Amino acid sequence: MTFVAPARRTIGAVRDTRPAHERPLETEYRPRHPLDLARTVLVQRRGANDPSMTVAGSVIWRTSRTPEGIATLAVRETQPGVVRGAAWGPGREWALDQLPALCGAGDDPSEFDAARHPLIAAAHRRNPGLRLGATGLVFDALASAIFEQKITGLQAFAAWRRILTWYGERAPGPTPRPMFAPPTIDGWQRVPSWGWHRAGLEPPQSKTVVRAARRGDAIARAVLAADDGEAVDRVLVSQPGVGAWTSAETRIRALGDPDAVSVGDFHLAHEVGYALTGARVEDDDMLRLLAPWAGQRQRVIRLIYASGVHEPRRAPRLHPEDHRDR
Repeated sequence: MTFVAPARRTIGAVRDTRPAHERPLETEYRPRHPLDLARTVLVQRRGANDPSMTVAGSVIWRTSRTPEGIATLAVRETQPGVVRGAAWGPGREWALDQLPALCGAGDDPSEFDAARHPLIAAAHRRNPGLRLGATGLVFDALASAIFEQKITGLQAFAAWRRILTWYGERAPGPTPRPMFAPPTIDGWQRVPSWGWHRAGLEPPQSKTVVRAARRGDAIARAVLAADDGEAVDRVLVSQPGVGAWTSAETRIRALGDPDAVSVGDFHLAHEVGYALTGARVEDDDMLRLLAPWAGQRQRVIRLIYASGVHEPRRAPRLHPEDHRDR
């Protein structure tokens, strides 16, 4: 697979400041199961304008801060059952090694009983390639989840875009637009208070990111060493400002946890209740409805979203509050 950088103008052009890039390392991944590449991988994107993840034509581009350094990964399905990956940067080997996990290679739905509910059975039948992928990058998943605490998605995604663009690192490789990896764990601690303010992230979230970054490496090691989701929760919720919702979101993004449920989400219980019973419910009833699928509850949630069944909107969309002029 050959990726060609866009042509550069030479007359009157603004200097291209992207890092010089070598030829990429490439690999081919042939999953042993059906794979919906976009539905599996793009769940990691934090909004349509995420500077660390984008789509150009048939190619999904992702840049990340791997344990071996920054890497840009480009993936596409060249034919059914064949995924090609190319990677640039110091972390390119790690990114390619992680590609199967990102595509859900570690996800095992063999024990999943979709027949317990007709909507879930139909969604499962229509989406055989839906897998739960894992990035393996604990702190980035934790930081992005903290950004999304108790504010609208629009606010969180805008703040994520600004912080990565201002304080992250420019992605290597011929990316289709300027892309940026998240800051290093040390870099998160060096974002100035006015930087968070300009980005639109409120102090409770920014302070939680900074506090977590002080123990970032230890947190990541403990999460990756944990035996199960409950053990991961114990690690994460012991951090100031990190609750059950943030822990579940981190488990979903970094580990592809098939049982994580984001209790406390503003919309999730309503969507699950409407899909399974035709009426909105609160968290306790959501957990009761999902209990028959213990161990696979995140898969049920993902299938509900894939089904296209959504609770009708009852009120105008919440208008984001901008506190930057205070």
